[in-house]
Amino acid sequence: MNKRERFLSVMHFKKPDDRLPMIEWAGWWDKTHHRWQREGLPMHLQSEDLVEYFGLDDLSCIMAGGKSGKCPNPPHHGAGIISDEAAYEKIRPFILNDELVESAVYQAQQLKEKHDKGTIAVRLWLDGFFWFPRSLFGIMEHLYAFYDYPELMHRINNDLADFNLRVMEAVFPILKPDMVGYAEDMSYNNGPMLSEAMFEEFLAPYYHKTIPFIKSHGIKVLIDTDGDLTMMIPWLLRAGADGIYPLERQAGVDIKEIRRQFPQLLIMGAYDKMVMSKGEQEMREEFERLLPVMCSGGFLPSVDHQTPPEVPLENYRIYLNLFKEYCIKAVQ
Repeated sequence: MNKRERFLSVMHFKKPDDRLPMIEWAGWWDKTHHRWQREGLPMHLQSEDLVEYFGLDDLSCIMAGGKSGKCPNPPHHGAGIISDEAAYEKIRPFILNDELVESAVYQAQQLKEKHDKGTIAVRLWLDGFFWFPRSLFGIMEHLYAFYDYPELMHRINNDLADFNLRVMEAVFPILKPDMVGYAEDMSYNNGPMLSEAMFEEFLAPYYHKTIPFIKSHGIKVLIDTDGDLTMMIPWLLRAGADGIYPLERQAGVDIKEIRRQFPQLLIMGAYDKMVMSKGEQEMREEFERLLPVMCSGGFLPSVDHQTPPEVPLENYRIYLNLFKEYCIKAVQ
């Protein structure tokens, strides 16, 4: 099987002929990359070169975020760039615009040959309906905006849904992605950052507006939300999602219990990044924890977020050897 065929087989709960895909959906921190260069990683390799260098399967990404490079930047991390409807009107020319659609089309054109040959799988990355308003309001003010500016919240998400549809209508005739991921990050170590009622009122209508178009093309939809997403799974399934990622272990996520409760849920991630700085035995034990779910299908094992800079290059090479070993075991 080629790399894309492996990926699609897992997306449809089928076992690849030889092994599960070996992907790094989130890549590596820049600090991790710099550490590895000090430890012998060839200096000329950029982050985008590491997939091939390490012998991983390439899950390339078409980035279709809603903010252009001309959009004003917040004064500091976590701050916002709008405070009310007038401020939204002011930045509207710099977000959700034709330039961003054209960028997504260009990325699809660049990936098309490799995708057609099956040497890569492709993920279309869309801003989600929690993520995008937060990037405009800022972290704290966004949470207040559900109460203080409900009409504006709906307007932003309706605009975003229309934009996401425009992106997909432009991209899909060129290249049909192998999955669509919505960036959300709406959960943390203790669970969701919003209530089920707020999810149903402010997010679900816009999933319902966009996901049917994706599914009409036979493409699977996965939601990216960090922390403990367990409580949200039924909400996301009702909204039309097929799967979730990255299932961070340090947030207490129990992948075996999730598989028991939701046997047809697609899963990506789940490998505890915190064990990778320890040793081979700990890394092997983590793969043993995941192996029953790997064998059950519909699971793309991967580091449950970016590989942290505490991980030596030697340990990462050990991880890769174990990764391959267990990806083979899972289909035997």
